[in-house]
Amino acid sequence: MEKITLKANTREVIGKEAGNRLRKAGIIPAVVYKRAEKAIPLAVNERNLFSTLHTSAGENVIIALEIFSQEKSEKPDMEKTVIIKEVQYHPIKRKILHIDFQEIALTEKITVEIPIETKGEPVGVKSDGGILDHPIKELNIECLPTDIPEKIYVNVENLKIGDAIRVKDLDIPSNITVLDDPEQAVVSVVPPEAEELVSEEEALTEAAAEPEVIKQKKPEETPEAEQKK
Repeated sequence: MEKITLKANTREVIGKEAGNRLRKAGIIPAVVYKRAEKAIPLAVNERNLFSTLHTSAGENVIIALEIFSQEKSEKPDMEKTVIIKEVQYHPIKRKILHIDFQEIALTEKITVEIPIETKGEPVGVKSDGGILDHPIKELNIECLPTDIPEKIYVNVENLKIGDAIRVKDLDIPSNITVLDDPEQAVVSVVPPEAEELVSEEEALTEAAAEPEVIKQKKPEETPEAEQKK
């Protein structure tokens, strides 16, 4: 997987008001961290960040982060190889509010989530009126950064009503370790009435559940209050 270069500037002023001023100017507050090391607050151009996020690799893109302490410097003060660990979006506008980068080594394995994409139309849907159920949209894997696949594809054309493809059935390269339960169903074809029952149960469960809390990182990984908007 190729690297994408992204420039960032260090920032000394942190906090909610400072973060809002940056966003109004088209700059996104960010932080880069490495385990057992102090996080570095950064500022990234919003347009450049948007382009970086919209490569074929998505949020699993490997980034050559060039960090400048002065905006007019021609050479970066430091360079780090990073991946995107967390992106915080505005709940309504869906604009990026903050981004966390994690420094990595290309020779050390990391854990990431990979999108699962189905290919084809199941015979059980096309001929028998069944419905394709796709409960798992991402797969948790461990591998070297350079071995991260863009997607995991699963062919569903031969699935009949009652058939399922489980995690253990996926075609996974030998250099990738899957961390999910091998018996968990990735896709299945269910009768229409079964899908309706599942939908009703999910609706009741969601109504009874408490509001989802955005995953928080350890204190040393998020030093500024602006990350929790």
